[in-house]
This record gives sequence, C-alpha cells and structure tokens, in this order.
Amino acid sequence: MSNLKEIEKAILSLPSHEFEKLKQWVFDLDDQRWDEQIEQDIAEGHLEAFAQEAIAEFEAGHCREI
Repeated sequence: MSNLKEIEKAILSLPSHEFEKLKQWVFDLDDQRWDEQIEQDIAEGHLEAFAQEAIAEFEAGHCREI
C-alpha cells in the first residue's frame, strides 16, 4: 500500500475527468460509511435518548411545521 504522500501525488497527476470520478467515489464512500455508522448507533441504542426527547417534544406540542 502506498503512503499518503504517494497517493496525493498520484491524485494530482490525474486528468480532470478521472479526478471527477475519484471525487464522486470518495463522496459515495463517505456517504456509505456515514449510513453504516448511523445504523450501528441506532442498533446500539446510542440515539434512543434523542428519539425519546423528540417524541416528548412533539407530544407536548412544542413543534411547528417547517
């Protein structure tokens, strides 16, 4: 595996159309990892307190349409 400096150098040498493909791939990978982290946090109950707070606020009428 290349080190970060070698990867940076390779990226800088990419033609613009290949750079755009790489950029989209990185964005998609980041989105996928974010989704996986949220799913894991939900499964482990890390967001339960936030959900209960939001439900309580809604049921108390402390919300408005946006």
